[in-house]
Amino acid sequence: MMNKKMLRQAQELQKNMAKMQEELENSTVDATTGGGVVKVTVSGKLRLESLTIDPDVVSADDVEMLEDLVRAAVNEGLDKAQEVAANKMNSLTGGLKIPGLG
Repeated sequence: MMNKKMLRQAQELQKNMAKMQEELENSTVDATTGGGVVKVTVSGKLRLESLTIDPDVVSADDVEMLEDLVRAAVNEGLDKAQEVAANKMNSLTGGLKIPGLG
């Protein structure tokens, strides 16, 4: 049986979780590869928002290299976005492992 203090704490946590999710949805991270020839922006919702490729790196003779650069940039962007989310969650929960929350 929850007492009033525990109930208030649970409600506060729920409110803070909703705020954190909104902040994540509105946040983005950037990642680059190849010295900046491929740049991506990934949202906090883990969606690729933009992809920029320097025209100098585009070569019909080396499509594989371009594919590798794009894949690496996207994966780095996704990793960064997940790290931001994990850090926000840890700051909210104080490092507690709460089932279903990460």
